[in-house]
Amino acid sequence: MSVLLEVNHLSISFLQYTRGFQQKKLNVVQELNVTVHAGEIVALVGSSGAGKSLLAHAILGILPDSAETSGSIRYDGEELTTARQAALRGREIALVPQSVNYLNPLMRVGEQVRTNRGDAKEAVKKQREIFERYGLGAEVERMFPFQLSGGMARRILVSTASVSGAKLVIADEPTPGLDAGVVKETLGFFKELADQGCGVLFITHDIEAALQIAHKVAIIYAGTTVETARPDDFAGSGEKLRHPYSKALWRALPQNGFDPIPGFQPHPGALPEGCRFAPRCPMATNECMNSLPEMRWLRGGSVRCIHAS
Repeated sequence: MSVLLEVNHLSISFLQYTRGFQQKKLNVVQELNVTVHAGEIVALVGSSGAGKSLLAHAILGILPDSAETSGSIRYDGEELTTARQAALRGREIALVPQSVNYLNPLMRVGEQVRTNRGDAKEAVKKQREIFERYGLGAEVERMFPFQLSGGMARRILVSTASVSGAKLVIADEPTPGLDAGVVKETLGFFKELADQGCGVLFITHDIEAALQIAHKVAIIYAGTTVETARPDDFAGSGEKLRHPYSKALWRALPQNGFDPIPGFQPHPGALPEGCRFAPRCPMATNECMNSLPEMRWLRGGSVRCIHAS
């Protein structure tokens, strides 16, 4: 499979004004790495505030003007410049957002799905084919967002990516608040897109949902990637996993012992100097406090931990 998306050493920071109008730089994302191949679903898993959505916005080129970035983002072998992001956004690179609130409440959904799709007649034909494939009746295209059920809204949002013919689909938390049946249906849509050759970046905090469809799982903590693993590494008590946070996250699930992780994820304004997880890690030593560890290859995956073996 060809490499579609390469995010290397991405860092994102914002200037924050403190007392006396002093400025402080918040390093919200640091040294984040993700690779997505054509036909591959990569799940980016992490808790709220870990920087998952910022990655999506950085790829699409929709970060606030106040954001400062470094590192590189390459799409289909070429750097994603601001101009290239604008040209590809909504066409070759599509976002499936988490909420129906992204839809225009004053526009019928069929028209929204067809927006900026080139030839009008061809766009209508494509939209109706996609709606039929996703079990949306002919009457749905004339509905407004408030008339949609949760499952229908999710299918509409996925349709926007399908109609665009995108090669890279970024799904940002697409399943929260949905019942088990709708979640399964939604995951099936993304699997279908990957089977058609799309690369899918599936951003979520739900490990269980991710493991149902992902070919690879990237764990993010406090703005940085700490591990990339195979789905079958998430088994048993997590002995195949590499990073202490990944293991703790897995063991915190109810079916795996419901063992809570002591402490809290640090705020971007109070990040430790070294390993971001060190203050909560039972394996931490003085060496962990000095600098952020490099990602290294280990047992068929990668890990950002000097103690992983």
